[in-house]
Amino acid sequence: MDRRRGPGRRRGEVRRAAEEGEITGELLEFIMAIDEYKRINDRPFPTWSEVFEIVQYLGYRKVAGQADHINTASGSEVLESGAEAAEVGA
Repeated sequence: MDRRRGPGRRRGEVRRAAEEGEITGELLEFIMAIDEYKRINDRPFPTWSEVFEIVQYLGYRKVAGQADHINTASGSEVLESGAEAAEVGA
């Protein structure tokens, strides 16, 4: 499969993934905002505070409390710790 887009030009990884349906609209919007920021400000790696500013620029606001840790597998750790707490309290 030839991925060339004109003489010597290839699709970027993000554009390829987006065209093949591997990236959601929100994720693509975020990636494009980061890329635009990097291009305009001539910064290959924005700092975390700059990324936070971009996220706020896109309209994201904290509206709920913090959820369980993102690495918790199916809430099993939460259930186990709750069961232990119930046993200690009994």
